[in-house]
Amino acid sequence: MSAPTPARDGDRAARVPAPALAVAAMVSVQLGAAIAKTHFDVVGSVGAAVLRLTIGAVVFALVVRPAVRSWDRAQWLGALGLGLALGGMNVCIYVAFASIPIGIAVTVEFLGPLALSLVYTRRWRDVVWAALALAGVVLLGVGASGPAAVAGFVFAVVAAVCWAAYIVLNRHVGARIPGVDGLSVSLVVAMLVALPVGAGAAVHGVRADPVLLLVFGAVAVLSSVLPYALEMQALRTLPPRVFGVLQSLGPAIAALAGFAIAGEALSARELVALACVTLASIGVTVSGRRERGRSSPVPDAPPA
Repeated sequence: MSAPTPARDGDRAARVPAPALAVAAMVSVQLGAAIAKTHFDVVGSVGAAVLRLTIGAVVFALVVRPAVRSWDRAQWLGALGLGLALGGMNVCIYVAFASIPIGIAVTVEFLGPLALSLVYTRRWRDVVWAALALAGVVLLGVGASGPAAVAGFVFAVVAAVCWAAYIVLNRHVGARIPGVDGLSVSLVVAMLVALPVGAGAAVHGVRADPVLLLVFGAVAVLSSVLPYALEMQALRTLPPRVFGVLQSLGPAIAALAGFAIAGEALSARELVALACVTLASIGVTVSGRRERGRSSPVPDAPPA
């Protein structure tokens, strides 16, 4: 029996609902993040980001072998921009993980998709739900104390900006470059962004414990290769506003992963904050579905 062709694989992936792809990507990336954090004491947070991005970029490039010779200037600029956003997002969120719990960091990072959902909103009810999610983020910030926690929040906010840029640029690249070739090149760019600030820590950690190469190989698949491919496929048909809403499930998923793998327990205040974010996500998703059902069966058109 012959192996399935890339076209057939793409058709099979296209049959999976875009929201399901987006949620699967979130679960994968947060599991990888929690596993990575358990090794920060050996390789450091930035070193962990470098290992994840480097292994992910190399594996992805070898598998995809992007055909870049025919790319025009716009395609190259799109892939470059996406790579810069990826590199900044990965490095900043891993630095945040080092000083605040994963669930809190991802909740603050959600400010990026939240702001994006407000930009693209067409209903006043979305603003109300977004305000509830923002209240949850603020509630988490109230408990922050000490320079390390403040620095963690700052890096999480920068990661939020990068995340918003990633959502927009990922859709742009996915629409203009066939398959996942654009993502493959963007991962290489992201790796180059991270290397100057974390290569030393990564090398030192691997020398101390060579098994880290296997560990971060798994982390790279879970947190880079698999979720980015799933998200790019989802964003081909999923409007950025809806994608941003679905991402609000990320904090809850991250908190569960942090608790199960990194042993990060949640306080009552943190549970309330995460509940606010999750409730806001459900509210916007349900109201958006009803609105489309009354107006037209055609999904929202993406912005130009």
